[in-house]
Amino acid sequence: MHYDFATPLDRRQYPSQKWQRYADDVLPLWVADMDFVSPPEVVSALQSRVAHGVFGYGRVTDALHETLCEWSATHYDWSIEPDWQVWVPGVVPALHLAAQAFCSPGQGVMTATPIYPPFLRVAERSGRVAERVMLAEPEVAGGPWRLDLEALEAAITPQTRLLLWCHPHNPTGRVWDERELQALGELAERHDLLVVSDELHCDLILDPARKHRPLASLSPALAERTVTLWAPSKTFNIAGLSSACAVIPDPGLRRRFREAAAGLLPDVNVLGMTATQAAYAHGEPWRRELLTTLNANLQCLREHVARWPGVAMSPPEATYLAWLDLRDAGLGASPQRDLLETARVALSDGADFGCPGFARLNFGTPTSLLEQALERLDVRLAADG
Repeated sequence: MHYDFATPLDRRQYPSQKWQRYADDVLPLWVADMDFVSPPEVVSALQSRVAHGVFGYGRVTDALHETLCEWSATHYDWSIEPDWQVWVPGVVPALHLAAQAFCSPGQGVMTATPIYPPFLRVAERSGRVAERVMLAEPEVAGGPWRLDLEALEAAITPQTRLLLWCHPHNPTGRVWDERELQALGELAERHDLLVVSDELHCDLILDPARKHRPLASLSPALAERTVTLWAPSKTFNIAGLSSACAVIPDPGLRRRFREAAAGLLPDVNVLGMTATQAAYAHGEPWRRELLTTLNANLQCLREHVARWPGVAMSPPEATYLAWLDLRDAGLGASPQRDLLETARVALSDGADFGCPGFARLNFGTPTSLLEQALERLDVRLAADG
């Protein structure tokens, strides 16, 4: 391999949510933040930009617009236009902004649980009505989570206006197939829903049999009611540089989104734009090696989970996040807290995703650190522990 994904780094020397939320003896496998050095081309581009020494108000360059168009066409066979792009400082602000832009107070914002926790706070924080529906659990332990279209449609009310969708799905790791996406698109058209599709993990497809298909690429009619959220943050481990893009083909929706952002969101981050351009233009070899490392880590995780009675995992088809069903593991009402206190390993609590009894595990870390954490979990969970 040309890149180093094996050497652990001391991340406690700089403040970080991941490594400083818990005590020093805890191994953190919780928040979606990898422990890998970003691509060298990204680091070099940032060093060159910092050397300039002036960090005034920036602007999105034509080169960045074109680079994202090329990335989309090359990886997803979706031809997007530079004018469709609205660059924002993150996907989470964009979710809240969409609710402000496209929903009136009293209208409904729907999402399907389990889901990335910020989704569940959008309606409340924007003064809209939260509407939730559960995905269908695996039919057999370790099987895939499924879109429950009937339940989703039954939950729609006359006030429902916006559907927040996650594709690939965080936390279950599902890559929704074209049949599921077509059905979802038809539902949105039937009920005149606008859709915000968070596709943050689309560049991290682990299963070679799966392929990411942007929701908006299915048809021109669906594109007219869809906002696609993309970012290099998870793929290239640059979340702290606050750079994301809302791809909005419809000019009316795009205008409303921009107007809602005026005065609320800051201008583009000059270093974030520099890192994003370098990542999309030069980071593909690094990304491919990252996927090899993540698949090796996933295999290691599978081997450990197989030794844990009462624990089920649907192997993720994408992302570096594993969704663990711990309801039958004998860990009490809060499995995450039990494992934190007994094994000194921090996972994300499933209750925050709308599913108590589950936990999310981040395996985007050097294999040696992952194995150390899994061995700690073995002591609490393994049959021979």
